[in-house]
Amino acid sequence: MKLFEYETEHLRMIRRGLSECTVLLKKNGAFPLAAPGPIAAYGSGVRHTVRGGTGSGEVNSRFSINVEHGLTKAGFTVTTEEWLDAYDLKHEEARKAFIDGIKKEARKQHVNATLLGMGAVMPEPEYDLPLTAEGEAAIYVLSRISGEGSDRQVVKGDFLLTDTEVRDILALDKKFEKFMLVLNVGGPVDLTPVKDVGNILLLSQLGVEAGGVLAYILLGKENPSGKLTTTWAAAADYCPDIAFGDPDDTYYREGIFVGYRYFDTAGVKPMYPFGYGLSYTEFEYGTAEVSVEDSVVCAKVPVKNTGAFAGKESVQLYLSAPSGTLAKPEKELRAFAKTALLAPGEAETLTFSFNMKDAASYAPDKQAYLLEAGEYILKIGADSDKVTAVSVIEVPETVIIRQVKALFGDPGFEDKEYNSAAIGAAADIPTDLPRFTVAPADLPRFTVAAADLPQETVSYEIDEPLLPEIRALSDEQLAYLGLGLFNPKGGVISMIGSAGKNVAGAAGETTDRVPLLPTLVMADGPAGLRLTKQHYRDEKGIHALNQASIPDSIMVFMPGPLKFLLSLTGSGKKKAPKGAKVIEQYATAIPIGTAIAQSFNTDFAEICGDVVGAEMEHFGVHLWLAPALNIHRSIFCGRNFEYYSEDPFVSGKMAAAVTRGVQKHPGRTVTLKHFAANNQEKNRVNSNSHVSERAMREIYLKGFEICIRESRPGALMTSYNLLNGTHTMENAPLLQGFLRAECGYEGLIMTDWVVKGSSAVKNPKYAQVTSAGIANAGGGLMMPGSKDDYAVLLAALKDGTADRRQLQVNASRLLAAARELTK
Repeated sequence: MKLFEYETEHLRMIRRGLSECTVLLKKNGAFPLAAPGPIAAYGSGVRHTVRGGTGSGEVNSRFSINVEHGLTKAGFTVTTEEWLDAYDLKHEEARKAFIDGIKKEARKQHVNATLLGMGAVMPEPEYDLPLTAEGEAAIYVLSRISGEGSDRQVVKGDFLLTDTEVRDILALDKKFEKFMLVLNVGGPVDLTPVKDVGNILLLSQLGVEAGGVLAYILLGKENPSGKLTTTWAAAADYCPDIAFGDPDDTYYREGIFVGYRYFDTAGVKPMYPFGYGLSYTEFEYGTAEVSVEDSVVCAKVPVKNTGAFAGKESVQLYLSAPSGTLAKPEKELRAFAKTALLAPGEAETLTFSFNMKDAASYAPDKQAYLLEAGEYILKIGADSDKVTAVSVIEVPETVIIRQVKALFGDPGFEDKEYNSAAIGAAADIPTDLPRFTVAPADLPRFTVAAADLPQETVSYEIDEPLLPEIRALSDEQLAYLGLGLFNPKGGVISMIGSAGKNVAGAAGETTDRVPLLPTLVMADGPAGLRLTKQHYRDEKGIHALNQASIPDSIMVFMPGPLKFLLSLTGSGKKKAPKGAKVIEQYATAIPIGTAIAQSFNTDFAEICGDVVGAEMEHFGVHLWLAPALNIHRSIFCGRNFEYYSEDPFVSGKMAAAVTRGVQKHPGRTVTLKHFAANNQEKNRVNSNSHVSERAMREIYLKGFEICIRESRPGALMTSYNLLNGTHTMENAPLLQGFLRAECGYEGLIMTDWVVKGSSAVKNPKYAQVTSAGIANAGGGLMMPGSKDDYAVLLAALKDGTADRRQLQVNASRLLAAARELTK
């Protein structure tokens, strides 16, 4: 197998940081192993190692190293080939039955099997295979996969372990002195039945090199240094107020108490808290040195490796706010830092800083962010459950930090509160801590318009200059500029992507029907570019070869006529004609978003973005449809694997770092998604998220705001769902008020791929979006567009129901972005 130079370099860049994405959950000293030897490797993930999620998360890399290959390459002798062969047969039987079941259900419901099966995940099957192999050590690799279009379930083989898995894991732990349970998963599973196993490693899903990373970790050549960015618990221990899975309406009654904010505040002990992670070695924290200048808090913490192995440690800084008029979480993450690789006995001083203005909470009655008076406790530790108070910061009077306007509507309920009244009580504050005061005059205050204005004078007016050539465009040209390069046949073909004329397998392009607009090529894939592996070109265009650019998870459900139609459009399998030049487009699969965040290393996140940006440059892609930074509100969301965390601060910081990496490359930018409150896949096209103004601002929009302010991404993608009754892509207060006016966002706004008939739900409760509604809200670019969308938008322009001035503004932004990226 011959790799291109870019593939070799990019694999090298990614490979050196992968162990930082893995999390050691339990250890008993049996690992690392002294040398490779005979190893009994069991579990679905040994051969069927999952490198990432399904749907948009799939990446066409040249190869993938599964656990079996990684072990043998590292010098181990795998003694379980007979068991693995037998498991493969059981797995294939289960897969065929699963697909037949979906087809049968589609016929029963009279719906398209493609749409019903999109993202559907087969639960791990039960089986009865003997555990007879011997070895100097043993592992059980438990795998789960999830993806776009389908949510996870509290069933055996998904969130719950199967009876077979529990039986085999416990038997192996008892049989082998050196046994490790390895979790090749994209999100939490309930480990309650196997919690007493001595060694548990969250390998996560790391792209193509997962097998090699595991082998190196087993041998101690690399030390896992990741920390959890999502709380792991039994299903019954997660917040009971997190409604999830209703196809029409989802009520976010838990408000701001998401993830560790709920667990810490309600006093519920999870199995593994947010920020948790062990190491082969041990670390000791020295005395923190805290200083406050104006409103900036700085802390310096010595960290020493006191164990026997080299390793890295991630340290977290939290702030506990006083409960005034607003309910507060027990604490919130304000900063994190990671050491370099420390040898045994070596130490490093980590530095943290944050501005107290960022600790302000949104007060609905005042439509403002308040830093309430009281004593704020600074805490530092290894995870959210293991922290030490290091100082007290007093704010003598309540300060309005930012005056805004309520934008997002009425969710229909009051947010829940969880035992927050006692937080920050004076009796809970150690008396011997260093104390600082932040005076009101030291705090930066601002509104959308100017400093210290009362709310009623806040202005959301934005000066939107038009490019001169846009003023002269006809209605027809403006309508085309509001849509992507749509496939005139429409339907499922456009929804799936591969609609590009310039790059094979690209998700879409801007229109070519207005000559002054340079073409922008867009590629999907939050774990790397999702392009066609091989193609050739002729006078008719681009033709994919030997592999459909549509993921197998979708292709297996397609009826024969549709497969034939796809082959005619260049998306199906075919061979190159004699003499045609075959062009390869193998991309590098980076770790899933959750794994990148688990590194708690923004430098590594930036490297991942750098790799993607370089490959965009190599293949001719301008817009990467990533990163995705929605919140892990519920662990059952099918797309959580591509999102970073339950915490908006971590999400924003990681997305900003990835964005910086991509945008190092001229003419390449990211598309932040999915904006906003997109936290379930069930009926995602028409699901209404009911969320309070405070929860939106403090949880679901905060990561986007951080990323926009720190890295200025070039594009942003709206989500499918509604927000308090209005589709996000038609929501002018969200797009123009919050995004443009408050965040100062100047980039391109586009929709997710909106295709008529793309929902598997019949007779949806809420009205469908229209191209005119999207344009009027400032949505800018409806993707991929269709003949019907064009007709609707053109008619609205002519009868005045579409705002021509707004369409001109949208077109000016699109043209400016296209010229900047293609210059």
